[in-house]
Formats: sequence, C-alpha cells, structure tokens
Amino acid sequence: MNGDAMTYFEEDKVRENHIHMEIIVDAYDEEERAMGWYYYLEEKLTFPFKAVCIAERRISPLKMGETIEVISMAPEEECEHEMFVEIQWHGQNLAVPLSQLECVSVEFP
Repeated sequence: MNGDAMTYFEEDKVRENHIHMEIIVDAYDEEERAMGWYYYLEEKLTFPFKAVCIAERRISPLKMGETIEVISMAPEEECEHEMFVEIQWHGQNLAVPLSQLECVSVEFP
C-alpha cells in the first residue's frame, strides 16, 4: 500500500470515529441518526452561504450549475431521512437536498 492510500485510510478512520463519537453517539435508529446529523449541521454551518447545484434531483427544481443562496437548515421534519436546506429560489423559500449542493463561498466569523 502506498503512502497516499495509507493516509486516506487513516483519515477515513479518524473521520468515522469523529462521526460516531460526536454526531451519532446516542442514536439507536435511523431517525435518531438523522437528527444527530441535523443538529450537528445546524450548529456547524454558518448561514447564509452561496452554493452551486452539482446534481439534478426530481424533488428539486435546481439545474446543474445553478448558483443559489442557502439561508438555513430546513425544518426538522423535512430531515428525518435526508438533510435538506432552505434556499431562496425565484422569490420563494424552498427546501432542497443538501447533497445536491456544493458550497462556493463561506464567510468565517
């Protein structure tokens, strides 16, 4: 195994341990794991931020390459199985899957 692969494997183990210990430590089922992720993201993400659509989804009106502003996490009940964020799109607030977005600008405090 070369050095790059070993480093990736070690970083992956560190990341998996972090996820288990900080995000889903007390989760007993899928819904509790989702809520662990929800609260973690709500605490760690700084809103608003700009993002670009990197994948089209049937449940979302966004098109590949479209840039939008993410304004907040979607309500908890929308995130029981997948993480959604709220965006402003054509004058409306919509919830779209976080997985279809890539951040393009972040402001740090």
